[in-house]
Amino acid sequence: MKTLVASALALALLTGCAVGPNYKQPPVTAPDVYRDVQGPPAPAASLADEPWWELFRDPTLNELIDQALAGNYDVALAAERVDEARARAGIARSEFFPQINYGGQWSRGRNSQFVVPFSTATGNLNSVNVNFGWELDVWGRIRRLNEAAKAQYLASEEARRGVLLSLVAEVATTYFILRGLDEQLAIANETVAAFQETYDLFNRKLQEGAASALETSYAEAALAQVASQIPEFERQIEATENSLNLLLGRDPGPVKRGLGISQQPVPPEVPAGLPSSLLERRPDIQQAEQNLIASNALVGVATANFFPQISLTGLFGAVSPDVSNLYPAGKTWTIAAGLLGPLFHGGQLRSEYDVAFAQWEQAKTQYEQTVTGAFAETTTVLYARTKIAASLAQLTRTANSYREMVRLSTLRYNTGLANYFEVLYAMQLLYPAESARVLSQVNLLIDYVNIYKALGGGWNIQPDSSSPTWFSPAAQTAPPPAAKP
Repeated sequence: MKTLVASALALALLTGCAVGPNYKQPPVTAPDVYRDVQGPPAPAASLADEPWWELFRDPTLNELIDQALAGNYDVALAAERVDEARARAGIARSEFFPQINYGGQWSRGRNSQFVVPFSTATGNLNSVNVNFGWELDVWGRIRRLNEAAKAQYLASEEARRGVLLSLVAEVATTYFILRGLDEQLAIANETVAAFQETYDLFNRKLQEGAASALETSYAEAALAQVASQIPEFERQIEATENSLNLLLGRDPGPVKRGLGISQQPVPPEVPAGLPSSLLERRPDIQQAEQNLIASNALVGVATANFFPQISLTGLFGAVSPDVSNLYPAGKTWTIAAGLLGPLFHGGQLRSEYDVAFAQWEQAKTQYEQTVTGAFAETTTVLYARTKIAASLAQLTRTANSYREMVRLSTLRYNTGLANYFEVLYAMQLLYPAESARVLSQVNLLIDYVNIYKALGGGWNIQPDSSSPTWFSPAAQTAPPPAAKP
């Protein structure tokens, strides 16, 4: 027996390598700079290396993001998926060890004389035993299974970080849209109030015979045109508040406001970092690579299935008609080595290998697609920042000019140099210009959010029960949460 066990262990030690391909990261050519992004090559430091509260300096927004990280349903689901993947990795790891079981049995019966001659008495039989089975990982099948399970666990962790990043971006985007709607509603209310005064003035003059019906109708139409948009703004505000509450994981209700859209600071510069840093920073790229590692390991598992499985089994126990004689008289034991290998499976193993290899190719293509898409997305939002900022500057200039036009036309009317049609016309031009300026300002802030997301910012946010914690890239990565009991 000792010779058998020693031989099996020696065989297991001598086979240190696992069959199947070892993982190698696919070659990816990262561009030196982002396309059409002005400026010298960026240092490795990036906007994504800053916590979000240093980018969006609105205490209310920071509070909303804290609440979302603590109460969002997608975050909770992502954390639960991590727990599941960790448990599955534990299942795979258990195959390294012997599986030890215990058993016991009591029976009472009588044998037929045709089966056991001269033994027809009725009697009891008691047995207890401890047995074990252990597969020797000669070909690395179990090692490849563990490699795949670990990669799947890490992929779930990267998916969780991706959910956190998307949540921070979505909360900020929704908040800026809400503040933009608030300002548009305020502009509409101010414009309606101005048009209401004009209409009341013309209506009084019409009753007194000092104004024409044409002037009164014009003023009434201008009033109604702007007033019709107020209910729509109110509807959109209600819907946006409800969307934001859902992100926070709470019931519909009013949402606390902070800085107005015009008060939101816009960072003057965007340190984008080197393009190659996206490969390390973006959770979706890390997740895609871990999925590729898992698929590569499963190819090794499919390869190992072509080889026989070598296992050790053993049993130690006792069998006796009387419980009192189980020990020492009824002792029994056995130990054996077994070999089980495929001989003919009708092409099943080959097809399973082809499936694993095809899934590896899909994971490889998906990884390459994710990397390429990351470069495209980052370039798009970085380029958009310059163009949206230029558009906002022109729209601000337009609104200022129309505001001056309203002032001058009102002055001309008050001095008798012009009729009120000039004032109404200038006011009608000012309102859409102000609304367009607000929309452009919202778009610029949202583009900063998209830049932050595209650069992989927030990958190291770790929420807990009290408040989320942001770890700088230089800090040690926080360990995963402890497994549940």
